Amino acid sequence: MSDCLFCKIVAGAIPSQKIYEDEKTIAFLDIHPVNAGHTLVISKTHSDKFLEAELADMQNVLAVIHKITPAILKAVGADSANISTNNGRASGQIIFHTHWHVMPRLATDGYKLWHGKDGMDLPGIAEKIRKEIGV
Repeated sequence: MSDCLFCKIVAGAIPSQKIYEDEKTIAFLDIHPVNAGHTLVISKTHSDKFLEAELADMQNVLAVIHKITPAILKAVGADSANISTNNGRASGQIIFHTHWHVMPRLATDGYKLWHGKDGMDLPGIAEKIRKEIGV
């Protein structure tokens, strides 16, 4: 068995508070939640980071997120959620099994989002990205 914490959860070697499971994905409560109902959704197939994951695995994960998020929000009395993934250490990823967060949000929870930066050369950056994409 892998040393991956989430692979151990998939295998049943580590307990979790599962809220959903099918043959390809599993969703369970985060043990260090931002708010009540903070859920992690993963593919049962291991990949370290989002950009290394198979597209089909991420499509399955996103379909599950789309299915379960309304139930999470209703259960905890929230009307909004942040849905995100961290891709790599600099982005804040600490467990290297691709996972998505569904974080219920309340107007009163006190959390703020990141702030944008002014003064960037948006046309120049867009051109560099298009060149890398090949368009």
